[in-house]
Amino acid sequence: MVRYRNRLQIIAEILEIVRVGARKTHIMYQANLSYKLLCKYLDEVLECGLVRRDRNERYVVAAKGEKFLQRFNSYLKRREQVQDELKAVDEEKALLEHKYMNARGKAGHANSGRGLTRRR
Repeated sequence: MVRYRNRLQIIAEILEIVRVGARKTHIMYQANLSYKLLCKYLDEVLECGLVRRDRNERYVVAAKGEKFLQRFNSYLKRREQVQDELKAVDEEKALLEHKYMNARGKAGHANSGRGLTRRR
């Protein structure tokens, strides 16, 4: 199954590539982007101040870009923790449904046929 990257993932990947400096072609191949998309993203990260160009016309990550990468990596870790927690909650729900709700049919429900009535 092909997983598509979102905008923030692509930007973070570009920033990782240019940490040591890179030319357009290197970024394009490393980030697996078309030239058109590469130009779009490079314009965006330059305009936002995440990337700058050095004396040799290579793209390098700016201080603001380093801060973005730190926050993005922190976000990824938190996101993974939340996904793991949600998975555990879903497993607990499935266990409850399987163990307790399926037991109702096996044991024969005491109120079968009567429905649930509320006591006053």
